[in-house]
Amino acid sequence: MQPAIRFLVVALFTVAISNTATAAKLVLVAGGADNVAGGPALEAKLNGPFGVDFDRSGNMFIIEMTGHRLCKVDRKGMLTIVAGNGEKGEAGDGGPAAKALFNGPHTLAVLPNGDVLVGDTWNNRIRKIDAKSGTISTIAGRGEKGFSGDNGPAKEAKFGGLYCASLSARADRLYLADLDNRRIRMLDLKSGTVTTVAGNGKKGVPKDGDKAVDAPLVDPRAVAVDGKANIYILERSGNALRVVDSFGKIRTVVGTGEKGATGDGGDALKATLNGPKHLCIDPFGNIIIADTENHMIRKYLPREGKIVRLAGNGRPGTSGLGGPPEEAELNQPHGVTFHAGTLYISDSSNNRVLKIVE
Repeated sequence: MQPAIRFLVVALFTVAISNTATAAKLVLVAGGADNVAGGPALEAKLNGPFGVDFDRSGNMFIIEMTGHRLCKVDRKGMLTIVAGNGEKGEAGDGGPAAKALFNGPHTLAVLPNGDVLVGDTWNNRIRKIDAKSGTISTIAGRGEKGFSGDNGPAKEAKFGGLYCASLSARADRLYLADLDNRRIRMLDLKSGTVTTVAGNGKKGVPKDGDKAVDAPLVDPRAVAVDGKANIYILERSGNALRVVDSFGKIRTVVGTGEKGATGDGGDALKATLNGPKHLCIDPFGNIIIADTENHMIRKYLPREGKIVRLAGNGRPGTSGLGGPPEEAELNQPHGVTFHAGTLYISDSSNNRVLKIVE
């Protein structure tokens, strides 16, 4: 073999090995099995996992919407129940979190001190599990559905279904998707007061450039805030992603408003979504969208104004673990979370939590 040809063969072989070694894979983290009593997370039975978050020690917390529980997976991969007895209800404040009752909790957020905040969605409350004592308490919401309490104590406020709770970069504010009130509200964790930051309570598509607090929203299902204080709002039947900038002005950045699954690789404003339910922000400021009814995970790149597909082939199912994420099947993913550079997916109707590994 001539030297030039030998060099080319070696180079191509090296590239092939490199590409194989760095190819992304979709991996099971928890659930999808039948063990209901705890133990290894990979052998656990989850019931509608909707959200995932982590504490500073690397423990993973999973909120179950249909299971009405908060689960913990430690760094060794062992799963335990830390809050909720599995029954639907509204009880337990002031006592052990493990004996408390939830009603369709959709969301959670872990504070720097390890306390876990749970969006007890249909109880219209934000509840806190104390990491040291294991007790549970309410920090926002009277439990009655309605709208009241702005600029006052969050404990006395009324909400209309808290579907998403997202911490600010400094973890001093909690942003809430108050869906049935068509508002995004903000809980100041230091003062304990609540205010509205987007939405006037009316149903409609906001005009680009309008003041966010005076603008209508369709149905704000999820919210996330980046390091520049931009507030991203995901609308479920509005099939769009909007952003409120640091000046309080709102505009649409993803979606035509029509239901569909088009546009990957192109202009995000010309793309279509289908019932998106959750979002998070990656380390580079890109927005990860759980495009739930399309059974996909998609990424919006603000600098380029484009959208791309990260995971899910658009067909509901369970196949594809261990392979390329974009070729795998998902089933109504309701949650996405970044931790330590890794994307975690709540594959809700498959009752499992996945991650993408490079």
